[in-house]
Amino acid sequence: MRTHMDPLVVAQDGLATPRQLVGLGWATSTIARRCAPGGPWQRLLPRVILLQTGAPSPRQRLRAALLFAGEGALLTGTAALALYEVRAAGPVTRLGTVDVLVPGTRNPRSRAYVRVHRTERPCRRLPVRGLPCASLPRATADAIPSLTGRTAVTALLAEVVQRGRCTLEELTTALRSGRHGSDPRVATTLEGLTAGVRSVAEAAARPLLREAGIPDPRWNQDLYLLDGTFLARPDAYWPYAGVVLEIDSREWHLGPGDWERTMARRNLMIRHGLTVLSVSPSQLRDDPESLMTTLHAALATGAASPAPTVRLGAPD
Repeated sequence: MRTHMDPLVVAQDGLATPRQLVGLGWATSTIARRCAPGGPWQRLLPRVILLQTGAPSPRQRLRAALLFAGEGALLTGTAALALYEVRAAGPVTRLGTVDVLVPGTRNPRSRAYVRVHRTERPCRRLPVRGLPCASLPRATADAIPSLTGRTAVTALLAEVVQRGRCTLEELTTALRSGRHGSDPRVATTLEGLTAGVRSVAEAAARPLLREAGIPDPRWNQDLYLLDGTFLARPDAYWPYAGVVLEIDSREWHLGPGDWERTMARRNLMIRHGLTVLSVSPSQLRDDPESLMTTLHAALATGAASPAPTVRLGAPD
């Protein structure tokens, strides 16, 4: 029997449960023999058989986790985020533990690399690259316990909001429903996101500005010319002084084209009367005093100068 060609096995990425194999006509004794050392099959997890020799692919590991967890199972946490291509979660190829959600009426135990979570909350089933996943906000919330340190939490939450993968409201609801809202890392990050912060570097800059006595800027706000033409969305902007702060990270300027677009945008802001200051994340970390001194001077000068011909938000 060419079981590996069966539509069910193909759809399951070369995996099957013993019950499914019996349904395809295999005797239990034959299944056991073929899964013995040196056989053509292998038991990847309890009740999950990989119909090939050699190491499973990352996708097969994910599929096996779903088959092991059983009916209604969904990928969540970093496993789902990797499929959603959230960079802060890392690629699928580097996944270790795989988190799986199952309905609260079922109680399978965690095993090997599969961590099973029961949930009483309704959870949408979304196909992502052909595998059933929890929604992005729910998967993000479920990933929080596995993250170490505030920076990792900020990087994840900022990315999913900054890239428009979900709204801040959706993310906040998921985090609070999952009882992560009391986590100080989450609470601080959400407070920054609500203020407009959209990156780890911006989150790091915020308390430094406050400690230096610098008024809170408007973070990531759209600037328009008075005729309604869009100008830019700077990292931080002080309207009363016409001062912009750009925190330049190599992550966002990987190619010559990216850097040239950044320079063109910066020159355009300067042309329309804004003072533009730039700092790298490493400079912000290693020598914040220099930036604060420069910012204080720029804000004082800008406050005493004529207001720039730009406005926050599009004209009515």
